[in-house]
Amino acid sequence: MIKTVLTWSLAGLGLAAQAQMSPLGLWRSIDDETQQPKAEIRISQNAAGGLSGVVEKSLLTTPSTEPHCNLCTDDRKDKPKIGMEIIRGGQQSNGKAVWDGGKILDPENGKNYSLQLTPIEGGKKLEVRGYFGTPLLGRSQTWIRVQ
Repeated sequence: MIKTVLTWSLAGLGLAAQAQMSPLGLWRSIDDETQQPKAEIRISQNAAGGLSGVVEKSLLTTPSTEPHCNLCTDDRKDKPKIGMEIIRGGQQSNGKAVWDGGKILDPENGKNYSLQLTPIEGGKKLEVRGYFGTPLLGRSQTWIRVQ
């Protein structure tokens, strides 16, 4: 009985650790300029098996002067930034702890970028890379997991 409970407990810990090494969950983005928390984004898996990242709330101390994505050019044009899906698609890359193949929208400039997500520091942080063409031509942000 004790052996069975211990086995299940260890298996549960393994699953919890594995779940932490994925981009799924609630993340706090950090502003590039001020280094202050900017928003909370929930990343989930959609019905097709790709990723979906939705802005759940703003953490800005002063409200945005443009609460809508006025510069977007797709179906998100003029939609509120809160509740907006900014990550679309993406799959885990060959069993590695890297998810790519999706797109990320910067609602501040309305541009879509190719996306690469890499959990780091045991899944406590997420390296979010947006780029054009090759991952070498882009920029990265580090998001922090919300517990």
